[in-house]
Amino acid sequence: MSLMVSVSGVRGLINETLTPTVAAEFAQAYGTLLEGGSVVLARDTRPSGEMFASAVAAGLLASGCQVTQLGVCMTPTVGRAIVDGKHAGGVIITASHNPPAWNGIKFLDQQGLAPDPALASQIAAVRDSRRFQAKKAGFKPIRSDLTAGERHVRAVVTAVEENLTGVRGLRVVLDSINGAGCRDGAALLTTFGCDVYHLNGEPTGEFAHTPEPIAENLTQLCDCVRREKAAVGFAQDPDADRLAIVDEQGTYIGEEYTLALAAWAVLMRRPGPVAANLSTSRLVDAVAERFGVKVVRTAVGEANVARGMVASECVIGGEGNGGVIDPRITLVRDSLSAMSLTLQLLSATGKSVRQLVAELPRLAMIKQKFECPRERIADAVERTAKSFAGEKVNRSDGTRVDFAEGWVHVRASNTEPIVRIIAEAADDKAANSLVARVRSAAGI
Repeated sequence: MSLMVSVSGVRGLINETLTPTVAAEFAQAYGTLLEGGSVVLARDTRPSGEMFASAVAAGLLASGCQVTQLGVCMTPTVGRAIVDGKHAGGVIITASHNPPAWNGIKFLDQQGLAPDPALASQIAAVRDSRRFQAKKAGFKPIRSDLTAGERHVRAVVTAVEENLTGVRGLRVVLDSINGAGCRDGAALLTTFGCDVYHLNGEPTGEFAHTPEPIAENLTQLCDCVRREKAAVGFAQDPDADRLAIVDEQGTYIGEEYTLALAAWAVLMRRPGPVAANLSTSRLVDAVAERFGVKVVRTAVGEANVARGMVASECVIGGEGNGGVIDPRITLVRDSLSAMSLTLQLLSATGKSVRQLVAELPRLAMIKQKFECPRERIADAVERTAKSFAGEKVNRSDGTRVDFAEGWVHVRASNTEPIVRIIAEAADDKAANSLVARVRSAAGI
């Protein structure tokens, strides 16, 4: 399996495709492009993180950068710290939702944004050519800033627009998977006055279950919500940029609902444009329609969504994987913002999670992924576009086809050597039928 290099950064198998040498090279390449500027460096809790953070620090220092270490931090915390400290960029050692055998390097620019495709390509090109800036003298000592997480929590609390009396004393179960969100996720909920039951709340990096916060991995959380008679369950991923929600009956409501509920909370007070990627459910369109605002659709990837938000002055945005971006806090997906907005909606409406979900359209979404070499994925995407040329086709990111009965999106993953096929329709039968049609046409 090869090293994954994309707009989402660099990911690979620990000490196989991703080694300390590779990490140092990519870091020195980024430092070269930043011309020795100031960079913040953080990591999630994976046990290999310290090793890779040391290698990245070495690469950044070699290029002449001033390095400020944040320690174990959530990815959105790093995005906010860059802007607050007027740094030239940031690097996070994380493989996000990938399994424990993986680790990765995520880059952020001076706006706290993931690199656009041009910058991502430049980083890879400098690394491949080995045209590094290499200092001979004048190295800068490493600095430390261990309060970025606390400042992030305060910012989310300050941004609250709703009276939270309705959630004070509310029983909330938080599953932090022993990842980077342990400390600050619990701190936020406690500050709101919630009665917090914290699952997997030690930042050891020993993941209690498969990291991706999807239904089959959250049975412990669902059981705990039922047992504790909690009002809601929240699940973070290892770098705490995504949030999944479990309702008061211990039912996983689906990661697509996170953005829809967050948008609802914002739009009821501040109507404005909403951004979402091409693979995100039409649930967000239903919420936007309720408040008479538009949805800006972008290519998949938080960098694309964030840039779409800036360009269209969106009040909220994100992706259907549980990623919510509140531009007042950071232009990175943020589980703290997502928890805050969900709780504000509960407090404002006096309704339960289950009641809120019942007010949204019932749509069925099928998400499938298949291991597939990159060259075959490109061919499948092209064949899909040609096969359904008579339908509404969007080629801005893979191929999305809109049919009368629903839509299908076929694209290469940014983070794994797989092809993703996502379909949405009125029910499972219709969605599966769309997937089958597209798979047949694409030869997958």
